[in-house]
Amino acid sequence: QVQLVESGGGLVQAGDSLRLSCAASGRTFSSYYMNWFRQAPGKEREFVAAISWRAGSKYYADSVTGRFTISRDNAKNTVYLQMNSLKPGDTAVYFCAAGTIVRLPDGMRYWGKGTLVTVSS
Repeated sequence: QVQLVESGGGLVQAGDSLRLSCAASGRTFSSYYMNWFRQAPGKEREFVAAISWRAGSKYYADSVTGRFTISRDNAKNTVYLQMNSLKPGDTAVYFCAAGTIVRLPDGMRYWGKGTLVTVSS
């Protein structure tokens, strides 16, 4: 059974940092891109960042470039999203997803259940 389990969300103040984790299990993800998406209340799900599991290539949304960093630990089958200089606009449920492409939610094959990040001003 394929599972993506996110953790690390919470309530922080503007300017703080958080690190999200996505633990993957149930299959080999070496040919996949691991994506992070987020969805704020009343808004559509949007792309945040992605990493190629095999090559380590990284992709970011313009809104998080320079503040967020995506990384992976192959030995632990875990992907991380380091979020610095958080803003109230970053408040959302953050989802981990695996697919053969990046950026497009419809192209993801597997999804986690999400972890809530709340940034207070």
